[in-house]
Amino acid sequence: MSEMHTTTHGIAEFQDVALMSAQEEEAHLKSYLPLVKRTVNQLAFQASSVMDRQDMEQIALMGLLDCLRRYGPPDEQFAAYAIHRVRGAILDELRQLDWRPRRLRQKTHKLNDAIRELTKKLGKEPNFDEISQALGISAEEYQEYLLLDSARAMESLDELLMPESQTDVLQSRSIEDEEIARRMLATAIKSLDEREKVILSLYYQEEMSLKEIALVMDLTEARICQMNKKISEKIKCFF
Repeated sequence: MSEMHTTTHGIAEFQDVALMSAQEEEAHLKSYLPLVKRTVNQLAFQASSVMDRQDMEQIALMGLLDCLRRYGPPDEQFAAYAIHRVRGAILDELRQLDWRPRRLRQKTHKLNDAIRELTKKLGKEPNFDEISQALGISAEEYQEYLLLDSARAMESLDELLMPESQTDVLQSRSIEDEEIARRMLATAIKSLDEREKVILSLYYQEEMSLKEIALVMDLTEARICQMNKKISEKIKCFF
């Protein structure tokens, strides 16, 4: 998991970026289209209610073009840098669209509180049957809750793991702050169990969607959503 850290390209390097012709930019955009499609595929479950895949791909392409113009001709480190900014471009747009309507946010909060109380009462994490019986929700409502709650958790985790997706590289943290954050993240990841580490790796390094991870892990997508939330909570405890 050592590869999971924010890639910085260095302020000095951005002060003298080699300009590329329109033809060169177009060629590089085409060569990195798979990166765009993988990123859109990952985030589609968060955005399907407010943004279609074509719009997401357009936003991701604009993010990729911005990367090329900031970075210059791609090298072996470019993909790691670009994936952060492309994801960030999509997440920024989702925030502006307020992709979780107020009604659903309120419902998610209420279910969170109710499930937390049920967990205390039972002394263990309740399964769906126990939640359904206690709270009177259907399988469809529970699946919607899990997806929304997982999306919120992953959005929060994105901010921790990839802070440059939200800010300009030229306003990056100091080297000292970056090193502290890197150590904290390494410690946080070590606190995860092996399955949680695999899920985190599949999502952020292999760039799989939750559905793909569920197939690989031989688990339900609902279970992956639950585990994502736990992963996010564990890592946030260290920051």
